[in-house]
Amino acid sequence: MHPIIQITDVNKVYASGFKALDNINLAIKPAEVFALLGPNGAGKTTLISAICGIVNATSGQITVAGKDIVYDYRHTRRLIGLVPQELTTDAFETVWTTVSFSRGLFGKKPNPAFIEKTLRSLSLWDKKDSKMIELSGGMKRRVMIAKALSHEPAILFLDEPTAGVDVELRKDMWELVRQLRNDGVTIILTTHYIEEAEEIADRIGVIKNGQLILVEDKVALMNQLGKKQLILDLKDPLTDIPSDLADFNLQIQNEGMQLIYSYDTTKEHTGISALLQHLSAASIGFKDIKTDQSSLEDIFVSLVKEST
Repeated sequence: MHPIIQITDVNKVYASGFKALDNINLAIKPAEVFALLGPNGAGKTTLISAICGIVNATSGQITVAGKDIVYDYRHTRRLIGLVPQELTTDAFETVWTTVSFSRGLFGKKPNPAFIEKTLRSLSLWDKKDSKMIELSGGMKRRVMIAKALSHEPAILFLDEPTAGVDVELRKDMWELVRQLRNDGVTIILTTHYIEEAEEIADRIGVIKNGQLILVEDKVALMNQLGKKQLILDLKDPLTDIPSDLADFNLQIQNEGMQLIYSYDTTKEHTGISALLQHLSAASIGFKDIKTDQSSLEDIFVSLVKEST
């Protein structure tokens, strides 16, 4: 299967000398949800802008559906829908006019039925005759998404789509993304909400200082890098870890009432049986035992620290 987006040796250096993108290589598969994570200033928005033709790369090549975004700009841009971070709309136009006009900009014939379907999917139908100035920030964000979908793009970019919006919209967004993926739309998402990527992404990319430091399938990433913890609630508080248990790298928490043992789920032997035997030999009793899996946020923080 050929990638729908191919990024090859892309660099972006501004006149000031600041290198926003540093030799980016990435292939995006058709109908996948790709989440791009990174701290502020990492290059997420610059990379999206370069793919959409808003920012010109200093060097390298970007193709969309096999077409070069520079030489075939009109063709590639029609394939792309973009929801930017900033809310930019005509304050005195209605929701219906705003979304319909956006469709026309891409040379699409009027299709009231499709516009209605899009507005309904974003819970905007009852606001179709409202002026943009009358809407809340969350509703304006929904309209931005409707605008991006108005010309039926094959690729949808969501640049921090749920930043500063309510939980209801975030859940609506997740459901919409799943439906679009089922319909064959490729979605590239940047987000500060790690749980958002964990919930809906197929693959994860981590970018820092303009460099793509990791690209991995979400499940594989969490299996490879996610650590599991065994949490033991002790019967009596423990102030120090006995020397016989030093090899287990245990941590004491909750004022000495918990022991934390981290282990790798991919290894043949987790060491749990040996730990429990040593605890018994040391007369350390526990009243409860449970496990906890590292989240994508834990992994992301770890990756960013390691690349510093």
